[in-house]
Amino acid sequence: MSLETTTTANTNLPEPNPAEVAMLEEMSKAGILYGRKKNKTNPKMRPFILATRSGVEIFDLPQTLEAAAKAQEFIRQIKDKKGKILFVSTQPATKDLIKALAEKMDSPFVIERWLGGTFTNFEIISKRTRYYTKLKTDRAGGRLEKYTKKERIQFDKEIARMDKLFSGIEKMEKLPDALFVVDSALKNHLTAVTEANQMNIPVIAIVNSDNNPVVIKYPVPGNTSARSSVSWLLDKIFA
Repeated sequence: MSLETTTTANTNLPEPNPAEVAMLEEMSKAGILYGRKKNKTNPKMRPFILATRSGVEIFDLPQTLEAAAKAQEFIRQIKDKKGKILFVSTQPATKDLIKALAEKMDSPFVIERWLGGTFTNFEIISKRTRYYTKLKTDRAGGRLEKYTKKERIQFDKEIARMDKLFSGIEKMEKLPDALFVVDSALKNHLTAVTEANQMNIPVIAIVNSDNNPVVIKYPVPGNTSARSSVSWLLDKIFA
């Protein structure tokens, strides 16, 4: 082999993988690469950021793919053990996606408001969910008809109030094997993550550039504001 041939061979860049290029283009179209504005960036998220364009952070998509693969493998292990994941997303743009996914997996979910103590005071929360379930069952079975109209109206109001707190977790008989969150920086979501860490429950999360990935066992960097981004990542992680 001549020196010229050797030099040429050494300087040639490897051919890009067509499948990976196509996937990265697909991710880009879904808007996954866009983070928050630079002035909102959590310093601990910088390793996941490729560049800044017009003041907006741009995620390094190959890293996002790698992180999604790790989360996917962990979730597969939970499924193999017949475990449960508690899903949390209270954002209007994505909570229906989370609810649909949780119902498909027969898993608990929170899409309205995280109830403080859901993990750390689980026994107390369980008593409340059982009361909520009994109220609904009694109403459906006509067992509340013995009460006055005013009392029945109060029961209806109580059930409506409890719907927002317990409707997604009423069948959660024990602490989940993992917590999945879309955007761990949101106040309610951060409380959920904090409780999970206190109870040694592994956390998987789609994290934006203002999130703290250190408190997440399986952080998947990506745009948490765009529905298309969250939808794509959910399909990938839970494939």
